[in-house]
Amino acid sequence: MEDDPHFACRLMPGVVPPPPETLTLRPAKRRKLTLDDYQHGVLAADTGILSRAITLVESNHPAHEALAQELLTRLLPKTGNSIRVGITGVPGAGKSTLIESLGSQLCDQGRRVAVLAVDPSSSVTGGSILGDKTRMQNLVRHPLAFIRPSPSGGSLGGVGRKSRETMLLCEAAGYDVILVETVGVGQNEITVRSMVDFFLLIMIAGAGDELQGMKKGVIEIADLLAVNKADGDNVQRAKLACAEYSRVLNFLQPATPGWKTRCTTCSALVPETLTALWEIIETFATATCESGALEKRRRHQSIEWMHAMIEEELRHRFFRNERVRAMLPGIEKQVAGQTLPAATAVRRIMEDFQG
Repeated sequence: MEDDPHFACRLMPGVVPPPPETLTLRPAKRRKLTLDDYQHGVLAADTGILSRAITLVESNHPAHEALAQELLTRLLPKTGNSIRVGITGVPGAGKSTLIESLGSQLCDQGRRVAVLAVDPSSSVTGGSILGDKTRMQNLVRHPLAFIRPSPSGGSLGGVGRKSRETMLLCEAAGYDVILVETVGVGQNEITVRSMVDFFLLIMIAGAGDELQGMKKGVIEIADLLAVNKADGDNVQRAKLACAEYSRVLNFLQPATPGWKTRCTTCSALVPETLTALWEIIETFATATCESGALEKRRRHQSIEWMHAMIEEELRHRFFRNERVRAMLPGIEKQVAGQTLPAATAVRRIMEDFQG
């Protein structure tokens, strides 16, 4: 009773109880989930548990990493049943608006859509800016949609180290369309290419060469180019730009064996163009599935993923090594002072690391 703010008021007439808004309410502590809880919750498409499972796989805490890997091992047989689409483009190309309109259209047709919108990391906290979840106001409210902004860890291509695990969790939860949006800075989209089935490059008409030049290398790994904002007075300009890109594509090797990369126009404001855009993606999925190219790509991606994880683990073990940590400051000082060649420094550190 002594903890009751109204207790003194009942004992002492004239004492006014504090207003409700001034009372400090302790939030209920969330129950700690077991491995079974995570597994059953994800398979039941419980978005709350799915979100917590994604947070678990994003964690770098050793105990969390062990639990996350066990969870992924259990869920792995339930994955792989989605169309994985990577989407990139120059800043201002309208990626998020297009994704929201396309995702909403697919959800209205009964598809379950997960959007992994990988934001630039905050320079202060290292966390996600959450911009895409803020912008996709309509899609985020759709019961068949799930949007997960994730910190990119500062990587230029905008794809975080744990994005693949997040994708697998979404597939296990029954999402049959996975849309992965990158920050679109033009240098590390190859990372996205290594984790998706279909790679979509969003372009805009009338951009300067300095802007489009960022994407010359990306065009070579794209399965489809889409000139966006083809509506109103911009329709003709978009068509002309599309024709120009189509001519360029004739001189490039296709990104996927058996599939000819093409260019189309689209607009988030014109549903018919989004329908046509998705039909191209479905045609791609059917063709590559029948030819075996899709299965081959996914197998290759899994091996690439394993090799990348090996490299990352070796890096972590190297820099956590006590002998390396003790030796590194002095070596760095010598290299910075031009008294020791970098190659010699590497050899000395590696010899000490290997014992």
